[in-house]
Amino acid sequence: MTSVSSGKSSTIIRTERGLTIAGTRITLYQLMDYICAGYPPKLIHNQFYITDEQFNAAMSYIETWGGDKEA
Repeated sequence: MTSVSSGKSSTIIRTERGLTIAGTRITLYQLMDYICAGYPPKLIHNQFYITDEQFNAAMSYIETWGGDKEA
């Protein structure tokens, strides 16, 4: 498990499943599927039962790296 997010508590980590929200099994690719399908952010947030902090960190990472940063 490798941290890819800066800050006190790493919210986005790298696991064997890919980039994942820490403390969950939710990958950024799962979120990206909903984003690309045009689902509203509030629905995505509620669908995965994640905190505001987790959701905002994931969205920030996706916006920064385009969701395809693996290195």
